[in-house]
Amino acid sequence: MIISVKTRERTELVDVSSEISRLVQKSGIDQGLCMVYVPHTTAGVTINESADPSVKTDLLMVLNQIVPWDADYRHLEGNSPAHVKSTLVGASQLIAIEKGRLVLGTWQGIFFCEFDGPRNRKLHVRLMAEGFVE
Repeated sequence: MIISVKTRERTELVDVSSEISRLVQKSGIDQGLCMVYVPHTTAGVTINESADPSVKTDLLMVLNQIVPWDADYRHLEGNSPAHVKSTLVGASQLIAIEKGRLVLGTWQGIFFCEFDGPRNRKLHVRLMAEGFVE
């Protein structure tokens, strides 16, 4: 399954939790795994607090401080910082499914991480049912 994500900023965290939760509920899987994968070299996916929007702002602020846009990069496209941020954040997440729901903490959400926007992006979701119950 593919979720389309349209980003509006150069760097942005987009909460995709509800879309992924709907896919899990629609699948009818009671127990299993949900893999979320970003097939872009300048984007990523992470799990973090979704209740307070300032967390997203703080995460982006720190990533932009750690990996500034104006360094002596050699990549000719001018988006080297986006590649570095993507590597730091990662391209996939694996989330357990129990009782037909994603196993996320009370405040956790799943975020598509844009580091070279704005763009139209894709987020791949694979759901795997357990073949047995422990």
